Amino acid sequence: MNAGPPLARRRTLAGAAALLAVAGGALVTAGAGRGGPGSGPPSAPPGASSPLAAAGDADRTRRSARDEWQPLAPATLERTEVAAARIGRFVYVVGGFERRSRLSTAALERYDIRRDRWKRLRSMPIAVNHPTAAAYRGRLYVHGGYRARGDLSSASKRLYAYQPGANRWRRLPDSRTERAAHALAVLGGRLYAAGGAGETGGLRSMEIYDFGRRRWSRGPALRGPARDHMTGVAAGGYFYALAGRNAGTNYRTAERYDPRRRRWALLPPMSKARGGIASAAVSRGRVVVFGGEEPAGTIREVELYDPRRRSWSALPDMRTPRHGLGGVSLGDRVYAIEGGPQPGFHFARTIEFLDVR
Repeated sequence: MNAGPPLARRRTLAGAAALLAVAGGALVTAGAGRGGPGSGPPSAPPGASSPLAAAGDADRTRRSARDEWQPLAPATLERTEVAAARIGRFVYVVGGFERRSRLSTAALERYDIRRDRWKRLRSMPIAVNHPTAAAYRGRLYVHGGYRARGDLSSASKRLYAYQPGANRWRRLPDSRTERAAHALAVLGGRLYAAGGAGETGGLRSMEIYDFGRRRWSRGPALRGPARDHMTGVAAGGYFYALAGRNAGTNYRTAERYDPRRRRWALLPPMSKARGGIASAAVSRGRVVVFGGEEPAGTIREVELYDPRRRSWSALPDMRTPRHGLGGVSLGDRVYAIEGGPQPGFHFARTIEFLDVR
C-alpha cells in the first residue's frame, strides 16, 4: 500500500554543555555561569569554549532536549500488546503478552509520573492481549482483547472497571460484539468502542456504553475500511479512530466521530500507513500518533494532527520505535509505554516521553 509522501523532518540543534535531568516532571538544565558586573566575557584557554559559546551551546541543548524523546524509569514487566490510560498523576498499564511466560497476562502496573516509579497492583480477573483502556471519573475501564493464552483468538466482549482506591476490579455489562485491537475513548459520560477484530475478522461497527445507564447501544459504523490494530482517542469533543490494518495491510485512514451530530467524517489521510499503534491528545484539540510496525520494521515516525489546519505534520522520531505499545498524555507531554521493539513477538519495559509544542 502507498504510504504517502515522506514526513517532513523537524530540525534539532545539538549541544553538549548542559546537563539534562527529570525532576518532579520538569526538565532541568545546568549551563555555564556568567562573569561579574562589567567584567565582560573572559578569555578562554586554548582549545576551550568561551562562556558565551558555552551559553549558546546550553541553549541549543535545551531546545534539542525539548525536541527529542526522553527515557524514564523502566516498567516492572517486559510486555507488548498492552493497554494504558492515565488517572491524575498515575499511568495504568494492563494486559498484553509478557516476556517470561510468552503468554497473555492479567497484570496491572501503575507508573507514578511525579516520582518516576512503578508499582504492581491487583491483576485483572482474566488475562487478555490486545485490550483497550480508558479512564473516567477516577476509574480505569478495560474492554475487549483476545482471551487466548498465546495467540490472537477468542476476542472478548467483557468490560471491567478498576477502582484505584480499593485496588479492586468489577465486571460490567458485556458489549454486544467481541472486539480486540480496537479504538476506545470516553466522551461526555459515554465509552465509545469502534473497529477492531471480532470472531469473523475486521470490524467497522461501533458500540457505545452509557456509564449512567450501564447499558450498551449501537452507533454509526466507521466510514473507513474495517480494520484492527488501530488507535482511538478523544480530543476537542471528537472521537478519533486512526490508521490500523486488515489482512496484513496497513492503512493511512483517519476519521473522527461527532457525538452531537452522530456522524463520522473522514479526515486527510496520515502521512504514514501504520498498524499496532498508540495515540494521545494534547492542547488545542491536537492528536499525536506514534509507533506501529510494517514489513521493514517498527515505525519511528511520529505525526501530529492539527484540527484547525486540518493537516498532519511531523514530530521528532521515536527514540525506541515500538508496536503494541500504550500511549497517554499529561498536558502537552506524551508518553510511549512498553511494546515490541521489533515486529512480531518482542517485548520491552521502556517508557519515554516527548514534550509537544
